[in-house]
Amino acid sequence: MMRREKYTTDRACTDESFFSFSVPPNIDDSQSSSDAIVREGANVTLTCKATGSPIPSIRWKRDDNSKITINKSLSVLEWVGETLEMERISRLDMGAYLCIASNGIPPTVSKQIKVSVD
Repeated sequence: MMRREKYTTDRACTDESFFSFSVPPNIDDSQSSSDAIVREGANVTLTCKATGSPIPSIRWKRDDNSKITINKSLSVLEWVGETLEMERISRLDMGAYLCIASNGIPPTVSKQIKVSVD
């Protein structure tokens, strides 16, 4: 915030100016999941953190465009949010997942996270 003050002989006036900067999204690898090996039937949580201005939105897709199985009653083509939680993972869930960060400022960025099932 930049603050400028104007004074006259009659009264004091304050004029405040705000600056905002646009920053493209950047995925923070240190706070995001890396490749995972999970036991069949276990739950898995993948996390993706991104910075930028405006704050980026995060969505998840499978690299092969197949559905993401969240639990036994919910499968989706895309999941929105920093965290992707999948219950009772099976070998069918094995593969590469994409974390995609966007905020309207190019470029949109992504990170691939591979999930292997034992």
